[in-house]
Amino acid sequence: MTGHASAGLPLGVAHDHVAVAARRIRDLLPLYRDVLGGAFHLGGDNARVGYRAVQLEFPGGGRVELMEPLPGSTFLDSFFRRHPRGGVHHVTLTVPEDVEISRVAAALEHAGYRAHGLSTADPDWHEVFLHPDQTHGTLLQLARRRGGAHGRATDYTLDDVLAGRAPNGCGVPSP
Repeated sequence: MTGHASAGLPLGVAHDHVAVAARRIRDLLPLYRDVLGGAFHLGGDNARVGYRAVQLEFPGGGRVELMEPLPGSTFLDSFFRRHPRGGVHHVTLTVPEDVEISRVAAALEHAGYRAHGLSTADPDWHEVFLHPDQTHGTLLQLARRRGGAHGRATDYTLDDVLAGRAPNGCGVPSP
C-alpha cells in the first residue's frame, strides 16, 4: 500500500470532549451546569500533572471538561499567561480501541505533524498530543480508551471532587 492507507490514515477518530480551563472550576459551573444543563459525569485530581478536572455531560450527548490548577502547580501557568481569564484548553478525540497510540503518533508524524507527550502509563487511557502551534491555536489530544475507562462516576459526587476527596484527590478543596 502507498499513501494515506499505508500510514494508517485517516485515523477514524470520534469526538470525546472539550476542556475549558479557569483558575477556579466554581467560576465555570454557573454557565456550564446551571445555565447550559451539564450534569456531573466524573472528575478528580491529577496530582502528577497538577490539575483538577470535572466532566459535565449534556443532554443529547457531548461532554465538557472543566479544569483548574491544583495548589502550587505550574501546569496551567503558560496557558493563563496567554489567556488570563481562561478558555478552551484542549480538544480530545479518541481513536478506535484496537488502535495502539504509538501507531497514532507514527501516522501523525507521517502526515507531517510533531506528536509529543505520548503516554501509556494508564493501561486504560493512552494519549498523544499535537501542540497548538500545529493546530491553529488549540492543543489537540488523541487518546485510546480501553475497557470502559473514564465511565460515569458512581461512588463520588461533584462536591467530592471540589473538596479534593474524589479519586486521586489531593485533599485540598477547590478555591
